[in-house]
Amino acid sequence: MCRLNSAEPMNISEFESITPYTDSEAVEALARVARHPATPVISKYLFPDYPAGTLRGMLMSVDSIDEFQDVVMSKVVRAILLKTSKGLVYQGLENLKGMNGKKFVLFSNHRDIILDPAIIQMVLNDSKIPFTDICVGSNLLSGQLVEDLLRSNRMIKVIRGISARELYLSSQLLSRYIRESVTSGRSSIWIAQKEGRSKNGMDLTEQGLLKMFDLSGKSDFCTNFEELNIIPVCISYELESCDMRKAKELYIKKKEGKYTKKKNEDLHSILTGIRQLKGHINLTFCKPLQADEIASAAEMKGNERYQALMNVLDRRIVDAYKLWPNNFIAYDILDGGGKYSEFYTADQRREFIAYADHKLSKVPALQFNRDELRNVFYSIYANPIVHKEQLGLPVNL
Repeated sequence: MCRLNSAEPMNISEFESITPYTDSEAVEALARVARHPATPVISKYLFPDYPAGTLRGMLMSVDSIDEFQDVVMSKVVRAILLKTSKGLVYQGLENLKGMNGKKFVLFSNHRDIILDPAIIQMVLNDSKIPFTDICVGSNLLSGQLVEDLLRSNRMIKVIRGISARELYLSSQLLSRYIRESVTSGRSSIWIAQKEGRSKNGMDLTEQGLLKMFDLSGKSDFCTNFEELNIIPVCISYELESCDMRKAKELYIKKKEGKYTKKKNEDLHSILTGIRQLKGHINLTFCKPLQADEIASAAEMKGNERYQALMNVLDRRIVDAYKLWPNNFIAYDILDGGGKYSEFYTADQRREFIAYADHKLSKVPALQFNRDELRNVFYSIYANPIVHKEQLGLPVNL
């Protein structure tokens, strides 16, 4: 049985380079956002039945980061979902409330750059559960407007595009910040299970992330993980966020061996993810990582310890992934049979094929072999089933 260390006051000054804005910094930043010429345009998109100055007034009214989440962001996310989705269903809140006020790490799969954590913050707010800080890559800070919005949204800056040595030091700093935030009781944390979004539909934990968690601890393996209170989270969109953008990236990477992002590509992915139709959305807060699971991993040696925890976390997330008719249709198309035909109708199959063909029709024929790209596109939807099969998990709607 591992004994947890008592929480100590957190020294924020050590982490100034990566922390979210303070309340006063956020108020100044949001005033800049309110004055930005794009704000009235965004306001009319989000709130078409209200004056163009509605969003500006909301931004100018807030006095703290939490108030920004409550007064502005919850309404913005709800407006986005109203325009682009067929509804959100979520479950597993008892796993958060079961923490009895302790802070935790939400260890999440990652399908959409902004909406994954934004939807979770909205659900937490609706459920009267304190907001989390959010780990976001520094590559997304493409300008003052985006930086002001993200850092006012409780963004912890995860430094990208640096040397191996700098990355090691940056990872140590990030891990210490996460640990001290949780153990001091200052804030819970949202972090993706790997760097960047899942592009191919497979939700896989990055071993280095778990190793980073362990190295920031001051005790044994068991205690180092127990005190983080890790809760796996799984989000599933009926229509995969940026599906064709992801398919093109995977296609190019396969053909050329690598993929180089274009200037402002991350910003375009953010905007595409916000505006794209999403169908239904499902969000699950899974059972927390248990002490006996950590203890079992602790009996192993070296990297096998982290691999054991990876397997536990991946099984939780993949098991919780909600499958839609589109997933079964894509699987059967690629498989060439009707293995899962009981889970969709002929009309649903025709509609999804038409959806894929419409996306493909916008792709330059000279740059991509459309038949090959179509298969890559379908594989993004089929792979959640493939992953469940690989892990021996139930496959159903």
